[in-house]
Amino acid sequence: MQTQFVVQLDNRPGELARLVRAIAARGINIERISCAGTGSVACAFMTTSNGDARDVLRSLGHDFIEGSAVVVDVLDQPGGLADITDRLATAGVNVLATMSIGCREGVLEMAFVVDDEVKARAALTDAQMAGVP
Repeated sequence: MQTQFVVQLDNRPGELARLVRAIAARGINIERISCAGTGSVACAFMTTSNGDARDVLRSLGHDFIEGSAVVVDVLDQPGGLADITDRLATAGVNVLATMSIGCREGVLEMAFVVDDEVKARAALTDAQMAGVP
């Protein structure tokens, strides 16, 4: 099973390079990664093939959260992502990170790390049963 990590970084030159170099040195493959920052803080959202990256993150002193992916098909149209995130919010689910992981005709495949996976899956299953992707 893939493990997803949301990692807090200092927003300065070389921090992302230091992170991914340390993970590579342990023979861990990063399958997907997204990174953003503002001010003094940056955040990397990455998927690895196993959870061994947590030891690397701890050794580097990074704050992080981890979880399994909640993968959702989102309509590729204005408001498509808003519909999904509204459903999660209504269910009381906090989105900790999201990343586009694929696309096909008219649909984006999105991965979410959330604070309550059970509630998220229930809210999204209810939406899909109602005909909303």
